Amino acid sequence: MSAVDTYIETETERVERWRMGELLRVGFDVESAALLASELEVDLHGAIDMVERGCPPDLAARILL
Repeated sequence: MSAVDTYIETETERVERWRMGELLRVGFDVESAALLASELEVDLHGAIDMVERGCPPDLAARILL
């Protein structure tokens, strides 16, 4: 049995993966989305709202990080 067969995703990893997907969906680049997703104190809905209200994703990432 290989390591891939026995790997179990943790709850934190699932949450970060979901957060990253949501951030990518609204236009954040992969690097920014990964950083924001891993910082659980960053308000995901606030980040999404910023972009949906017209803030460029790169500026939103700089503000939030």
